[in-house]
Amino acid sequence: MSVEAEIRALKDQRDAVLLAHNYQRPEVQDLADYVGDSLYLARRAREADRSVIVFAGVRFMAETAKILNPERTVLLPDPKAGCGLADAITPEQVRAWKADHPGAAVVAYINTSAEVKAEADYCCTSSNAVKVVEQVPAGQEILFLPDMFLGDYVRRRTGRRMHLWVGDCPVHAKLRPEEIARARHDHPGAPVIAHPECGCASQVLPEVDRVLSTDGMVRFAEETRAPEVVVATEVGILHRMRKLSPGTVFTPLDSGAICPYMKEIDLEDVRASLAELRYRIDVPPPTAERARRALERMVAT
Repeated sequence: MSVEAEIRALKDQRDAVLLAHNYQRPEVQDLADYVGDSLYLARRAREADRSVIVFAGVRFMAETAKILNPERTVLLPDPKAGCGLADAITPEQVRAWKADHPGAAVVAYINTSAEVKAEADYCCTSSNAVKVVEQVPAGQEILFLPDMFLGDYVRRRTGRRMHLWVGDCPVHAKLRPEEIARARHDHPGAPVIAHPECGCASQVLPEVDRVLSTDGMVRFAEETRAPEVVVATEVGILHRMRKLSPGTVFTPLDSGAICPYMKEIDLEDVRASLAELRYRIDVPPPTAERARRALERMVAT
C-alpha cells in the first residue's frame, strides 16, 4: 500500500481531518481535506466534524486549533515545525510593553505563541488585520505585534495610532524593493502581487499591483486572466495557484523564498502522526482560556 493510501485509510480509522497551509509541500497539500491560510484553517478546524485534527502547518497554527477545540485531539506531525516570526516576541516582553502603554489594546498577529496570544486583546491574520484593527475603539492606543511590516501596512491603511513591535518573518523580510523593479523589467506587463509581510513594506507594497494575504492570492489565481503573474511570498503557494489556473504562468519574485519550518512535514510524518497519534499539542487551560477571547474575535471577523 502506498503512503498516500495509508494516510487515507488512517484518516478514516482515526476519525481525523487533515489541514494543510498554503506553504506546505505540494504532496501534503494534495492529500489534505482543506488547504488555506491561517484564518481559513482555524475556521475549518472548528467546523470539521472529526475527533482528531492533524495540522500540517507550524506549531502556532496547531495551538490555535487546540485553543478553539479543547475537547479534540490536535496533532502536529513534526515538532520541529516552528516559526521564526513567532519567536520574535515572548510573553514577558508583551507584559513589559503593556506596562509602558497602560490602556493600550494589544493586537497579536496569529504568528505568535499561545502564551503571547494570552496577553492580547485581539488576534488577526494578514487577511483580516485591517478589519480587526478597525474594531478597536476609536482613539485607543494600539500595540501591534510581532510583524513590523504587516503592522506598517495596517497602520497606513487605517490611519490608527499604532506602536509596532520590531519583528519580521525571515522569508518575507528579504523580499526587497529592488526585486520588484527587476521583476517589472524581466516580466513586462505581468501583475505583481505581494504579501503584506514583505520587507520594507512602505517601499515594496506601493510598487505592486495588489497586496494580498495567501488566501487572497488563491482567489486572485482563480479569477485572473493574465498570462503571467509575479508572486511575492513563500513559494509553496505556487503549487495551488498553478492547479487553480493552469493557463497562467505564476513566477516567484524570489525562488529562494522558502520557509524551512513549513517544509518540515512530509507524507511519512503525516502517516506516522495518524498511526501513532503523535505529536499531541496541548495548551495549559489557563493560557488557553485567556487566549481564546482574542482568537474568537479573529475568527468572527
